[in-house]
Amino acid sequence: MEKIPNIWLGVKEFGYNCFACAPHNPSGLKMEFYSNGDEVVSYWTPSDNFQSWLGVVHGGIQTTMLDEIGGWLVMQELDTCGVTAKMETKFLKPLLFADGQVEIRAKLIKTVRNIAIVNAWILNGKGEICAQAELTYYTYPQEVAVEKFYYTPKNNLKS
Repeated sequence: MEKIPNIWLGVKEFGYNCFACAPHNPSGLKMEFYSNGDEVVSYWTPSDNFQSWLGVVHGGIQTTMLDEIGGWLVMQELDTCGVTAKMETKFLKPLLFADGQVEIRAKLIKTVRNIAIVNAWILNGKGEICAQAELTYYTYPQEVAVEKFYYTPKNNLKS
C-alpha cells in the first residue's frame, strides 16, 4: 500500500480547508488515503465529536467519508478530479465508537465518457461492512482540473 500525496497542501490560492481531508482543519476528519491495487483505502479513528446516538458515528459523517474517498479514487484511477453528481448510501448496521478504527474503501466500477461510477464502503473495527454507497462523479478533462481546481497530474508530482 502506498500513501497518496495530498496535492492541495501548500496551495494558497483558494484557502484549502477541506472538512474531510485537510490535516490542519481543527474540526475536520483529517482523512489520509492509500492506493491498494485498484482500490483507495483510508483509516479513521472516531471520536465522540462525530457522534449521533450514544456511541454511534453520525450518518452524515459516514456519508462524508464515503463521498471523500470516492473523489480520491477518481483522482487516483482517472488522474483528474470530479464532483459528486449522485450518491446512494445504505446504512447496514451502526458504526460504533467501541469497535475502534474504521476502514473506508472505494473502487471504480465503470466510466462512461466523463461519468465515473464508484462503490465505497465502511468497515468497522471488526471488519463488518456498516455503510456502503454507489457514487456517480462528473469528471473534468485534466486541463480543466488543473486550471480551475489546482489539480496536479501524477506525472507532475515530485517524488
